[in-house]
Amino acid sequence: MNGLLKEKLAVLPDQPGCYLMKDRQGTIIYVGKAKVLKNRVRSYFTGSHDGKTLRLVSEIDDFEYIVTSSDIEALILEINLIKKHNPKYNINLKDDKSYPFIKITNEKHPRLIITRQVKKDKGKYFGPYPNVYSANETKKVLDRIYPLRKCATLPTKVCLYFHIGQCLAPCVNEVTDDQNKDMVEEIARFLNGGYKEVKLNLTDKMLQASEEMDFERAKEYRDQIAHIEATMEKQKMMMTDLVDRDVFGFSYDKGWMCVQVFFIRQGKLIERDVSLFPVYADPVEEFTTFLGQFYAENHHFKPKEILLPDHVEKDLVEQLLEVTVHQPKKGKKKELVDLACKNATIALQEKFSLIERDEERTIKAVENLGVKLGISTPYRIEAFDNSNIQGTNPVSAMITFIDGKPEKRDYRKYKIKSVEGPDDYASMREVVRRRYSRILKENLPLPDLIIIDGGKGHLASARDVLENELGLEIPIAGLVKDDKHRTSELMIGDPIDFVPLERNSQEFYLLQRIQDEVHRFAITFHRQLRSKNVFQSILDDIPGVGEKRKKSLLKHFGSVKKMKEASVDELVIIGIPKPTAQLIVNKMNEE
Repeated sequence: MNGLLKEKLAVLPDQPGCYLMKDRQGTIIYVGKAKVLKNRVRSYFTGSHDGKTLRLVSEIDDFEYIVTSSDIEALILEINLIKKHNPKYNINLKDDKSYPFIKITNEKHPRLIITRQVKKDKGKYFGPYPNVYSANETKKVLDRIYPLRKCATLPTKVCLYFHIGQCLAPCVNEVTDDQNKDMVEEIARFLNGGYKEVKLNLTDKMLQASEEMDFERAKEYRDQIAHIEATMEKQKMMMTDLVDRDVFGFSYDKGWMCVQVFFIRQGKLIERDVSLFPVYADPVEEFTTFLGQFYAENHHFKPKEILLPDHVEKDLVEQLLEVTVHQPKKGKKKELVDLACKNATIALQEKFSLIERDEERTIKAVENLGVKLGISTPYRIEAFDNSNIQGTNPVSAMITFIDGKPEKRDYRKYKIKSVEGPDDYASMREVVRRRYSRILKENLPLPDLIIIDGGKGHLASARDVLENELGLEIPIAGLVKDDKHRTSELMIGDPIDFVPLERNSQEFYLLQRIQDEVHRFAITFHRQLRSKNVFQSILDDIPGVGEKRKKSLLKHFGSVKKMKEASVDELVIIGIPKPTAQLIVNKMNEE
């Protein structure tokens, strides 16, 4: 622990608030809340912790804190800070989908549609349906039973829906307001749990049609009843009060938490949501934060009621979510909460083996690599590779691995600008200079380790730019391939020192993945650029083909091969004059 941390820990207040942990580059890596800041923040640096928390603490180089007036204020602030900074050690709820509703539109001739947006347009909304398939199947059943109009804009003649009995065709027929009103009321009754009554009515109609020897009509009623049974009665009734509610249960073990949510709509358990994530603070507080994020910005629809386990602060959750919260002690509601907790425990146990395996090949491999190289754990690794053919279309590529996993948002492609001919060393100097000059200029995070795909010359070129031109002291290593183009050796230092790595170790496999990925990324970019340049150079000498027309041809055909297969007529279709199209085809045949 550095001296600055010790001084800050000594003067922490004993008040509620939020704390922001930072790494050595000043990046916020964790945000938490506490009822007593002094106790919570100090607890990270004292006592024993699991591996996850130890890893977090090892990266903490500084921290800030914000004092609040109450625990609920601290909780709301924590959720907003997590959303703003997206720290890598916090819960990251990426599932920002909105669930669909079934809607009856407010029009003269209403329609039945599925939508994900609820608007104040006097339409009738039913749902949400966490299971999209369920929403679609329910709508199909209603379309078969109630022939509301289907077209968004009324056509001038009847369509297929009229012929199959799913539309009354208000486009050509007189459909009264009473007819529409009756259908809307029946659909609303159906979706509000009255489908059993509809099923009985259809059964009576089916029997009556059979008695009248109208077997075709009886078959239609029978099929409609079958659709209702298949869609609405798949899930047995869980509750009799038909209240929409979400049931939460969670389990915590070995620094990980699993949260299970049961979505109950119209008394039926129709879907569940499972979240698994590491935790670094008190499990109950982490769960409370999860609840706030779960419903933030309409990520999930707030039901009328939420059921929670006993050891959660009910009043705090009610204040945060502004929803009725119950912690049942007995009965069916208690059974549902217990079932959610039981499912969370089972899911957590089943996932541990997979989690440990993934940890072994990612973050632990990174830690072991740091030990082998004698440097701090390289949580952020950036790797470079060049690609060219005898100096033509020279390019370079950079990839980023964070915690042993590729971070594709941070991949970068470079066209070499200042190098003439096949000079890999000069190309490496240029791209390293461009990359880290920009990082310094824009104050972006620096890597913990740079890997160069190449030999001693590539490594020396990159190191010279970093140290002598930019004044950066970043560990830099070179990866060498053998004559079969497989990862062979890792070298580091000045003078060069070859680092022995066991070929069956996870850190060796990590380096293989990095080398293969940066090579793939560089060679793909080079092929794209070469194909584009070859394509355009073929068209250079053809009268009537300028830059605009070249781009149009390239966009349409994509490659020289497809262009060669095109006929004059195909070129004319995309807007090329026939004489010019003939010249293009002739040129391609010559090539």
